This record gives sequence, C-alpha cells and structure tokens, in this order.
Amino acid sequence: MKRIEDRFTKLHARNEKALIVYLTAGDPSLGMTKKLIPALEKAGVDILEIGVPFSDPTADGPVIQAASQRSLKAGTTLEGVLKMVADVRKVSEIPIVLFGYFNPIFAYGVEKFAHAARHAGVDGVLVVDLPYEETNELRNFTDAVGIDFISLIAPTTGKERLKKIVSKASGFLYYISITGITGTAAPKISSIQADVEKIRKMSKQPIAVGFGISTPDQAKEIGRFADGIVIGSAVVRLLDENKKNPELLKIVSDYVGSIKKELR
Repeated sequence: MKRIEDRFTKLHARNEKALIVYLTAGDPSLGMTKKLIPALEKAGVDILEIGVPFSDPTADGPVIQAASQRSLKAGTTLEGVLKMVADVRKVSEIPIVLFGYFNPIFAYGVEKFAHAARHAGVDGVLVVDLPYEETNELRNFTDAVGIDFISLIAPTTGKERLKKIVSKASGFLYYISITGITGTAAPKISSIQADVEKIRKMSKQPIAVGFGISTPDQAKEIGRFADGIVIGSAVVRLLDENKKNPELLKIVSDYVGSIKKELR
C-alpha cells in the first residue's frame, strides 16, 4: 500500500482526520526545512506538502510568494529539494507531496523528475498550473513510477469537469476552500461542506480542504465532514516571524499540535 493511502486508512480506522502541512522548501534554509520535518511529524502532522520555490507562483498569496523569493535567493533548487527528501527518508516514513509549478519540472526534465522523485521517496505531486487537460504531460511518467497525482478541485469546478477529475484521481482530492490565492480569505464552512458532500458522491478518494485555514476552530469544523485539512500560509508566516527565535521548532510544533488536537 502507498504511504498516502496507508496514512488515510489508519486515520479512518481511528476516526481521526489528517493534518496536512505545507512548507516552502529552503525557507529559511533547506537545513532548517529538514529539521522541521521530524518536529512537525512528532507534533502530529500526517502528510507534508513540500513547496518547490518558483519565481512566479501565481496561485499563492503574498506570504508564500515571499517565502518562495527568500528560498530562491538562498539558492534552493529542485535538485536540492529532492536531495533533502532523500535525506528525510533515512529517518522518516511520513508521506511527502511535492507542491509546485510545472516550469521547474519541465526545465529539469519530466521523465528524469519522475524517476528522481520516486528514488528520493516522494509519494505525490501537486502541480497547481497544470490543468486537467494537460496532466498527462506529467502523469504519463509519475503514474508509471507509482507517484500519486494530487488533483485540485475549486468551488467553481463544474459537474462534468469534476467527474473527469475524480475519475483519474489518486492519493487524495484537494478541495480549494476559497476562490483566489492562498492565505488571503477565511473559508465559508457551509459552502465547503455542501461541495465536499457533492464530491463524495462521485469519489471514494479522501478529500482534504485547504486555502484560508489557520485556526483550531476552523480545523474542527471542517474536520467534521472532510478527511483532512491543509494549513500552509499560517505555518509559513509563523516560520518567518520566528526565524531568529531559538524556540522556532517548539513554536511551530505547538501551533500545529493545537490544530491536530481538534482533528482527533
């Protein structure tokens, strides 16, 4: 069984919901990202989204855009991110999804990327600017090596398009709780629930909800009907605000622990 599938299966058996946390790789450094991962896992994070920095992150809000710029300035590359994942795999089996944009993958070489990612221990990929109609440009290679392709569903996704997306979904479905960019608005719980229930009628894949979630109360409410929640901008902001604090790992761990508590 794949790591992502196995994690959701075990959580379901415990009537527990997944906490998925996003980190921008290399912010403030790849070394710190590598230190953060075991700390977050110990604090209760179930799945990690590791953001590969890109110079034009159009789906991301100002917090993650700034993190990407800091990471690129520090010299982070896709090659470096894959090496870091391989290092993490020596000590952890936490499911890891690479989150990013198609341009760095295309520049690296799509087939080369698929094999390198699999060798490093990547479990899934989420490419925000690769629409459903063009996913085979990557999926032909990632599917072949057993890497899950995480599909995004927006509030504006129509019924026929939704059917097509869920028919090929693997790993989990990522429902975007707001229209617009990350970290810029609070989600409306009633609307999210209605959409999640609609998706659930079409697919047996786990459904995780992300964009705009930052508090334990939001996590608790969404956890009542979703299989997991994704927190990104709130963690990235916390990291930036405390990057010079010697208690950084504890501060971030305590925060994600407070979220996870509401998902058990």
